[in-house]
Amino acid sequence: MHPLAQFKYCPKCGSDRFVENNFKSKRCEDCGFVYYFNSCSSTIALIVNENRELLVATRAHEPVKGTLDLPGGFVDMNETGEEAVIREVKEETNMDVTDVKYMFSIPNRYVYSGFEVHTLDMVYLCKVTDASTFKAEDDVAKLQFIKITDLNPDLFGLLSVKEVVRKIQKMNI
Repeated sequence: MHPLAQFKYCPKCGSDRFVENNFKSKRCEDCGFVYYFNSCSSTIALIVNENRELLVATRAHEPVKGTLDLPGGFVDMNETGEEAVIREVKEETNMDVTDVKYMFSIPNRYVYSGFEVHTLDMVYLCKVTDASTFKAEDDVAKLQFIKITDLNPDLFGLLSVKEVVRKIQKMNI
């Protein structure tokens, strides 16, 4: 199903005459409002210790509860990707990020409250003050460092994170 099929009413005037405009948008036949369905911004943090181990989280909540993940999350309004990844790392690990380096981006689909959200996940290499002081918080059940070469992408629940793991295993980070 196309993501726009989830929208039945115009978000501006509430009309039910909210029809397909083109592949990327819907248009209200009453007020003329055009809504484009765009990706939401999201972040993924790569925190690597001196032993070339990656900090890996276990998800505490759905979607894909209990699977492996990497710290990160949605970018809030009026927040840069860098600010978001710093905030998310603090919220999920209680660690302070001292340096952020953008690596690459990858598209994803994330089901939140039964609604499929298309995201653009921005991946950042993050340095922290002390990688040994992590504490699982927020929506993380557990944190652990795992050697990058030992990571199994199939144990990660989110499609984009599986791809990130595959990609970083080929990189020298």
